[in-house]
Amino acid sequence: MPIESNSKALTVNEVTKIYRLYDKPIDRLKEAMGLTHKNYHKDFYALNGVSFEVEKGKSVGIIGTNGSGKSTILKIITGVLTPTTGSVTVNGVISALLELGAGFNMDYTGIENIYMNGTMMGFSRKEMDEKLSDILDFADIGEFVHQPVKTYSSGMFVRLAFALAINVEPEILIVDEALSVGDVFFQAKCYRRMEQIRKNGTTVLMVTHDMGAIIKYCDRVVVLNKGNFIAEGEPGKMVDLYKKILANQMDDLGEEQEEIRNDVINDFSGEAVTANQGLMKNKLTVNPNRTEYGDKKAEIVDFGLLDERGSVTNLLLKGEYFTIKERIHFTEAVSSPIFTYTIKDKRGADLTGTNTMYEGQEIKPVKKGDEYEVEFRQKMTLQGGEYLLSMSCTGFENGEHVVYHRLYDIVNITVISNKNTVGVYDMEPEVKATLHPAGE
Repeated sequence: MPIESNSKALTVNEVTKIYRLYDKPIDRLKEAMGLTHKNYHKDFYALNGVSFEVEKGKSVGIIGTNGSGKSTILKIITGVLTPTTGSVTVNGVISALLELGAGFNMDYTGIENIYMNGTMMGFSRKEMDEKLSDILDFADIGEFVHQPVKTYSSGMFVRLAFALAINVEPEILIVDEALSVGDVFFQAKCYRRMEQIRKNGTTVLMVTHDMGAIIKYCDRVVVLNKGNFIAEGEPGKMVDLYKKILANQMDDLGEEQEEIRNDVINDFSGEAVTANQGLMKNKLTVNPNRTEYGDKKAEIVDFGLLDERGSVTNLLLKGEYFTIKERIHFTEAVSSPIFTYTIKDKRGADLTGTNTMYEGQEIKPVKKGDEYEVEFRQKMTLQGGEYLLSMSCTGFENGEHVVYHRLYDIVNITVISNKNTVGVYDMEPEVKATLHPAGE
């Protein structure tokens, strides 16, 4: 049982949320009438005994894969949903930005919605008059504030909603993915404002898939998976744990849950994490619609993307070293094989890549049945974002370039960054700035 304290902004105690799922609509009626005393539903646990605490003035992130219960717990905290069992203790006034449209009347203008929501939060007309200028300045949607919000784009909508949520001096600010629809400049503006109010004592609870924002802005992070609480701790370690869950594509954490928690508690001890037994590619999110071709004198039988700690993962941190591994099996003798990789953006433009020939690596002739294991280790300097990895085994025969096996866009790479610069990659400049005051 969590200990309630004035230092706690939120206490979530053994919260479970169960939904009843029916195969057919008529089954709901049959069960409600109770004529056969038979259950027609299946219980779905959106949350299963989740507990954690949030200290006042802290910024806490909740992360997890889709369907892990992140949005459900936020809706229970804000009172939008009622838990099946368990309780939530809130110590402070909440301002929440959960999803577009929540709390807004589509037929009202932006101004009318500001005053309506202010009233619902307990503010008087006079108090909202005093806050109106700050809200409108932050939203920066011009004359659209006098138009019905049903005419707004998603970007204008989130601007107004966030400006309202953050300028009513909340004791607890809750944000659920809503910022993902705003442009990058507005997102940066929002994060700066969130950091500002956190320093002034506001507690921030946020759900986002932006791991860069989690690492940069959160003091603590809670990891959920399929409705279960997995762990809570420092952002870097929790992001690593999230990467493990993604990489292993766990259907059921079961006995592995305690092992993962111990791994986090032991602070990784500076040692590389050993990948689970089996093929590396089985621990990655692989493109099911990949394109591959070649004469199959060689076949890429396994491949992996490893982070700095040796974990197989699709998630990489900008600034850290990572390794691309390939294992190639030869079905015929090949005199001079070449091993390659290419990283593209989502539009298909080649961003970077290399091969063993470019790198001057001596590759010996192979005979039937031989295997080569190749590693490309480099520093991740691409900006935060989504990329695609291709790889191949090629060669030259009688002066002609031959493809033995090529895998196009085989896996995605998600780069997490807490500092993006202009362009595709970061040149990692060393910056020096010297102030020369006037008159000196």
